[in-house]
Amino acid sequence: MSDAEDDYMNMSFTDPSPALPKTSLQRQQERRRIASLKSQPKTKAELAKEAELARETALATSTLSNPTSKGAQMMAKMGFKGGSLGKTEGARTEPIEISVKEGKGGIGMDNEKKRKIRETMEELQGKEKKQKAEAGEYRERVAREREEKRQEGMWWGAMKVCEKFDTEEEEKAKARKEKEKDVRKVNVLWRTLALQRQQRDKEKVLRKGALDSLSSRWHDDEADHDDKIALGMEIEDVEDEEEDQELEEYNALSVGGRLEKLVVYLRDTYHYCFWCKYRYADADMEGCPGTTEEEHD
Repeated sequence: MSDAEDDYMNMSFTDPSPALPKTSLQRQQERRRIASLKSQPKTKAELAKEAELARETALATSTLSNPTSKGAQMMAKMGFKGGSLGKTEGARTEPIEISVKEGKGGIGMDNEKKRKIRETMEELQGKEKKQKAEAGEYRERVAREREEKRQEGMWWGAMKVCEKFDTEEEEKAKARKEKEKDVRKVNVLWRTLALQRQQRDKEKVLRKGALDSLSSRWHDDEADHDDKIALGMEIEDVEDEEEDQELEEYNALSVGGRLEKLVVYLRDTYHYCFWCKYRYADADMEGCPGTTEEEHD
């Protein structure tokens, strides 16, 4: 590069035209602009923001730490030289903080609002807990009813098994026919089954007698009272039977309790496990897991 060539990297440029002094018209326009800005009133938002900033600054500044404040000057005139605000140990070293009240509510209004909010929250929480409790109780009740219905079905099955074993031998079968005249002599464990069967037999007889009476040649005025009873046209008045106290006590038990009695009776009397559905050879019942349904799962 020759010396005659310009070095553009190291060149410095200067304004060829120096700043000219402002004219009187320009100075007059500048003064008017500044006066207009000063005379323009501040908006409410700006004033509120300035007031809030000044209040926060004053609250953040301790009265004692600012010797130029009126409070510090008044306390200094009364002999305050700094330290705690009292003679006792542990006295306050700073004034009580100011809590600025917001809103237009009267004294105690904030506490009333807080109380209402707290009561509303407690009410909502109580309703939620109640709903959860009711849902849990409903599920428990449905599960309990389902289990009772299942146990009731097993109870009827156990009664049939017990009846079969009790009437298995010929002598017991004959005794059953005699006992049908007095159901209270039947084993209380399956007496309900015998009562149900006896009631069905009575209803069949009555229905058959009613059908036969329609085809009978006799009219109501020609048949006497005994004939009408025999034909099913009338029902014989039967005196109320004595209360079956033993059966009432047995039925007063829960379904699970009645089923348990039947299971124990079948095991002790016939060595039969209702859960295994098997009759063992002896009382040891070897191979049976236990007496409850859970032990057979």
